[in-house]
Amino acid sequence: MKVAIAYYSRHHGNTKKLLDAIKKMGDVKLIDVTECREADLSAYDAIGFASGIYAGKFSEALIEFAKNNLPSNKRVFLIYTYGIKLKGYTKAIEKVVKGKSCRLLGAYGCKGFNTFGPLKLIGGIAKGHPDENDVNGAVDFFRRIIEQ
Repeated sequence: MKVAIAYYSRHHGNTKKLLDAIKKMGDVKLIDVTECREADLSAYDAIGFASGIYAGKFSEALIEFAKNNLPSNKRVFLIYTYGIKLKGYTKAIEKVVKGKSCRLLGAYGCKGFNTFGPLKLIGGIAKGHPDENDVNGAVDFFRRIIEQ
């Protein structure tokens, strides 16, 4: 199965840590949306979108990439890291996926070290994350996704 994962991972590289572990599993193309704004994703069997959470949603750059590059009727999955667990982080990207008539296979989210804004003053939150359990959870999630 050919898989591409478009991602945005800044600040501490939390999301990229998960993707690096997933990439070791096989034929996975990682696309950094800060370096690549256009990509032909039509040849991929499954397409992932991965991001840290910024202002309560996936990165705006990743959402724009999905709007401009996601082909219709694809199998899609989501991966994200957050400082505080809240609901609704995937809402904006899910809207894009649905608008392209794609099938959402699932989403995986875990804690990621966060020192944004005033959190820097207290040394950040979710220190040490993603940890080994978080990474293993992402790998297990991906394994289940590609078996669907």
